Amino acid sequence: MRFGLNTFLVSPGFTDADIPLISAFKSYGADVIELAIVDPSAVSVPALLAALQAAKLEQPIVCGAFGPGRDLRGNAQHQAACVHYISELIELAPQLGAKVVCGPFYSETGRASRHTAEAREQQLEQIASHLKPLCQQAEAAGVILAMEPLNRFETDCINTLEQAVDLIERVGSPALKIHIDTFHMNIEEDDSAAAILKYGPYIGHVHASASHRGLLGQDQVDWDGVLSALQTIGYEGDIVIESFSEDNEVIARAAAIWRPLYDSPKQLSVEGLEFLKKSWKQLTQTNCQPALLL
Repeated sequence: MRFGLNTFLVSPGFTDADIPLISAFKSYGADVIELAIVDPSAVSVPALLAALQAAKLEQPIVCGAFGPGRDLRGNAQHQAACVHYISELIELAPQLGAKVVCGPFYSETGRASRHTAEAREQQLEQIASHLKPLCQQAEAAGVILAMEPLNRFETDCINTLEQAVDLIERVGSPALKIHIDTFHMNIEEDDSAAAILKYGPYIGHVHASASHRGLLGQDQVDWDGVLSALQTIGYEGDIVIESFSEDNEVIARAAAIWRPLYDSPKQLSVEGLEFLKKSWKQLTQTNCQPALLL
């Protein structure tokens, strides 16, 4: 089990200029780094590999960002741009030693409106038609595409794990999994732990995010329930903290961060990682204890 940090915490999009974040995140206690790469051409693979190896943070996660113009259910130009971008991330991942590419691949983030049942069905079929060849590329590259459901205020497309599973089954590829995020689940699921238990085989990546995007453990997420459910399903992937700073104006606006949620990115990172590691260890010990005979 690796616990890590997403670079969106301090950067609106990882580039070579952000390479010093790798050693910084290592010093905060990260076992893995999730690289939020908005523009793949802004990343130099040799330089990045050297930094990852020096910090002993090999095998990062690649995180996609789906802003305006990247939309598998958009117009022809937006569909093509999104397909090209996802394909670039899949190509980049093995070069960096990454096994997982994550994100809300299906649609432009922030697109939310009402649709008829017929229109929604057409959109899902269109998305699936694009994901099928992308998943074939991912399979050949040995990469998992972990698709993230977002809350209703950020998308009208895939909000729940159940909806994600429907899309996965339409695509029919072992490379397509679910990327769960506790922030979005806290809004959309009836019971986050129950959803994890129900759809465990489909889960390929985990974001640990507080219900208010602030400090983990000082929020409304049922952390014991979520982490215990992950242990029950035998989840062996990574758990990455994702949050955003109000100082990061580009991301803060997109994520509706309007007030200070913590003192510094370092505080969120250090305390969050300590919280996750301690909670995971305690639950492991509890779950491994033999039942008392009465």
